[in-house]
Amino acid sequence: MIEAKKTDHSYRIFRKVNRNTESFPMADDYTFSDRPHKVTVWCSNDYLGMSGHPAVVSAAKSVIDENGVGAGGTRNISGTSVYHPILEQSLAQWHQKEAGLVFTSCYVANDTALFTLGQRLPGCIIFSDASNHASMIHGIRTSGAEKRIFRHNDVAHLEELLKKADPSVPKIVAFETVYSMSGVVSPLEELCDVAHKYGALTFVDEVHAVGLYGKHGSGIGELHGVLDKMDIISGTLGKAVGCIGGYLAGSASLIDTLRSYGAGFIFTTALPPDKICAALTSVEILKSEEGEILRQRHQENVKLLRTKLLKVGLPVEHCTSHIVPIQCFDAEKCLEISRRLQQEYGIYIQSINYPTVPRGREKLRIAPTPFHTEEMMDELVSALNHVWRDVALPYVHPVCEMDCKCQLSCHNFDVQHVKNFL
Repeated sequence: MIEAKKTDHSYRIFRKVNRNTESFPMADDYTFSDRPHKVTVWCSNDYLGMSGHPAVVSAAKSVIDENGVGAGGTRNISGTSVYHPILEQSLAQWHQKEAGLVFTSCYVANDTALFTLGQRLPGCIIFSDASNHASMIHGIRTSGAEKRIFRHNDVAHLEELLKKADPSVPKIVAFETVYSMSGVVSPLEELCDVAHKYGALTFVDEVHAVGLYGKHGSGIGELHGVLDKMDIISGTLGKAVGCIGGYLAGSASLIDTLRSYGAGFIFTTALPPDKICAALTSVEILKSEEGEILRQRHQENVKLLRTKLLKVGLPVEHCTSHIVPIQCFDAEKCLEISRRLQQEYGIYIQSINYPTVPRGREKLRIAPTPFHTEEMMDELVSALNHVWRDVALPYVHPVCEMDCKCQLSCHNFDVQHVKNFL
């Protein structure tokens, strides 16, 4: 079984990289040697560098000095500090909801919420986007609730399925706002409107959007002014917030139900108070003017890098989010490009192979931050272009020569166009 994964190039070898708070996004790489080598990290989900923000680090250190490094128990048995409810209220306010609930990760939050609701709502039907995260799929599957899968971001197909459902039974429509591997943004308001038209609750995963969009950074819902249409929101503290953990935000009664019945919340050790205080500090910064400035710089860098990659003809997958995917369509060559960039050029971009993406859709997933410089971008584009030619992967033609940074697909680029070269 393991040999099969090695043969089809889906076996994972973890890269040993120690990120440096004083020189983010630089890191010490121990992957190929016991001695550290400097690398520029281009694939971290620490999108805004908040894990090393001086105020966030200081908050964690001060709590460690006072309270130690562990929670000491579950939330019900000695594991709730004074910081836990403060963070939960801050998260609820961020998303304009009545209540929040913190989990050890957003995988656990999604899994627990959909499992619990699917079990507890009699006759519940869950409508799930075909590209939903594994955590959502697992929660839905194990709940035993009836499920209907609608085509990715297809509002008309969702409505078609909802029309056929019994109007009297509880229904949940579950989807994401930013899909992590493609960078695609969902038609949020349209999906919510169709769901509510047929009496369904909306369960919206904002994991790759929280901290990054909207005036106060709470996500795509705030950006488009539709937070009131999102019944249950899941988010993470482990990406743009720069810490660890996940959370749910929603009505007080719904959050109380999940707090009281969700096994993934009840039967696990709570997050330590230092992590909670660090996350709270980070969230408050992201709500502020400083957060706005970080988001603006972030978006500018994303657009600049995408333009540079397009102008050399690399097959950048079109999307309007902060994620910059480059399609390889070849598992072995994708791994080789990633290894060579890291080993020969000091550039770390993790290859994304099966099962994270379907076989034949392998890619490099680049995540620029506000702290990547234009010089770093030029080094990346030059190195990637060189290795891309060496492994004989195709380019996109005609090449975009615009400097507009519009992020649009100037030449109607699509995946099939590139696959025809292979």
